[in-house]
Amino acid sequence: MANHKSAKKRILVTAKKNAVNTARRSSVKTSVKKVVKAVESNVKAAAAAALRDAESKIMKSAGKIMPKKRAARKVSRLVKKVNKIA
Repeated sequence: MANHKSAKKRILVTAKKNAVNTARRSSVKTSVKKVVKAVESNVKAAAAAALRDAESKIMKSAGKIMPKKRAARKVSRLVKKVNKIA
């Protein structure tokens, strides 16, 4: 257990950041799943709308919960899947 005031503060700050990052990560995963589900149902309009939402969440989280290149790769793969629906 922390004894110094600064160490106690770090515990609180870390817990808060952990909660925010967990929520953000979960939100990204959910939005990606929505895109994949829309692609599987072959509905171009729904897939495109879900893609816009997912891309926004992924790129906002780039550099925070995942590296920028991984975020770009995720978006690229989702765009490929949506574009295959014709």
